[in-house]
Amino acid sequence: MKAKLYKTRQAKLICAIIICSIIVAALLYIGCDRKVTITQYRSIDRPAKVRPDFAGSVIPPNIAPLNFIIQQDGSGYLVKIHSRTGNPIEIFSRNSTILIPERSWHKLLNSNRGQQLNIDIYVKSSVGASSTTKGENVEWSRFQTLTARIAAEDIDTFLVYRKIRPGHRIWRDMGIYQRNLGNFDETLILDNGYFKRGCVNCHTFCSNRTEKMLLGIRSVDYGSSALLIEGDKVRKIGTKFGYTSWHPSGKIAVFSVNNVRQIFHSAASEVRDVLDFDSLISYYVVESKNVKTAPNLARKDRLETYPAWSADGKYLYFCSAPLTWTDKTVVPESYDQIRYDLVRTSYDIDSDQWGPLETVLSAEDTGLSILLPRISPDGRWLLFCMCDYGCFPVYRRSSDLYMMDLEEAKQTGQYKYRRLDINSDDSESWHSFSSNSRWIAFSSKRDSGVFTRTYIAYVDKSGKVHKPIRLPQKDPAYYDSCLWTYSVPELVTEPVRATKEKLGRVVRGSEEIPIKMPITMATPKADEPSDYQEPWQTERE
Repeated sequence: MKAKLYKTRQAKLICAIIICSIIVAALLYIGCDRKVTITQYRSIDRPAKVRPDFAGSVIPPNIAPLNFIIQQDGSGYLVKIHSRTGNPIEIFSRNSTILIPERSWHKLLNSNRGQQLNIDIYVKSSVGASSTTKGENVEWSRFQTLTARIAAEDIDTFLVYRKIRPGHRIWRDMGIYQRNLGNFDETLILDNGYFKRGCVNCHTFCSNRTEKMLLGIRSVDYGSSALLIEGDKVRKIGTKFGYTSWHPSGKIAVFSVNNVRQIFHSAASEVRDVLDFDSLISYYVVESKNVKTAPNLARKDRLETYPAWSADGKYLYFCSAPLTWTDKTVVPESYDQIRYDLVRTSYDIDSDQWGPLETVLSAEDTGLSILLPRISPDGRWLLFCMCDYGCFPVYRRSSDLYMMDLEEAKQTGQYKYRRLDINSDDSESWHSFSSNSRWIAFSSKRDSGVFTRTYIAYVDKSGKVHKPIRLPQKDPAYYDSCLWTYSVPELVTEPVRATKEKLGRVVRGSEEIPIKMPITMATPKADEPSDYQEPWQTERE
């Protein structure tokens, strides 16, 4: 009796599996990848509207499929993706969402580096009463071919960024994530659920490698610190690091110490704003575990922030603004007149000696505040942003990206700059270079004016920055309902190896590298600890 009952159940299970298989096969057949041959069509003298729009862009040969939505009404859609060599990709779909097979996509792109990528789009629609012949009540329309160019050079395989909800002064969830750019895999590096909802930010890498990195932590319960990650080894440094830049040697990390405050406007398209009431630049020596500064990095009459090393490590670039007020507890009346210069100072790592301060570009000449300098690993290009005032470009709609040719400046002695064509009407900020200097990742609010998204753009050898693409997602409608902001995108060549569990244990642990700060905010003083112990900075993105 039991054996008979077992066989009956087994037979029902097999039948259920067969039925499910048939249903799945039918859905796949109806949905996409069905072979469709079109012999007659009507030509439309314009490209089809697609979202996201990557027509005219230069795309990495190792990027994940650029899935898209066809914004044309129809009852069926046929897409043919092809280039000079290799088998074309043909996708038939009953709906307007086009999902590109990953393996075929990578094979096509890899075999056509430097070539044009073509996307032919056909849309099936009803003819209606104009047709009188039975069976001919539908027709296909073929739109002009969309094109993009496949770059010859890869982009770094991974992108690291912070995800946080847009808001004002409070938050609950935030984290540092890494994305494999060759597919859609996103993994968590560390979120604040591991340390009672504190703040995690300021991720910084040495030469686009994750084997040496720093991660900022601010917590009421566990204090403010920086995690020093060297491969699988993780240590906690007992002081707060602000904006940080690794020397190419990996021997020192320069960081800012900022006393920032968030303020609010009563009426504006962006009511949030950030002011730096006091700041300076210090540097951490990895071998000796000491923190140092220098007179030109910590002037009493200046605000210093956003350090960035030259590719050869011989110059430190940073932003500097005059400190014209004495009361550091109230917002100065001239807050909208605070503009930062771009300066640099030479450095000899063998002797630990700093040179004189040199102005690269002054706010007086540009009429704008100069922020976030980043230098390409080949030493050629200086990428920065400028906005109407202040130190926090993500809140300034006026913030745009600019480029400077350092090789030309070296030959002529003149620092010329140009505004990039890729800017939008909204804020552009938080940019980084790939290890081969051919790609940049940057933050932009161009989609909504509210949510910061990550964009990727190609930089050719002449310094022209081509039309960017948005960080691709498997669902091309993902960003329509995504309530996260993606900020501080950093391109790296490998994933972070330290696990989130290990990082969390180190944050919560009592063991740390003790640091005796030689400074108290912007006034260099010997043998005194920092009196700035706020658990987190109040800026958001």
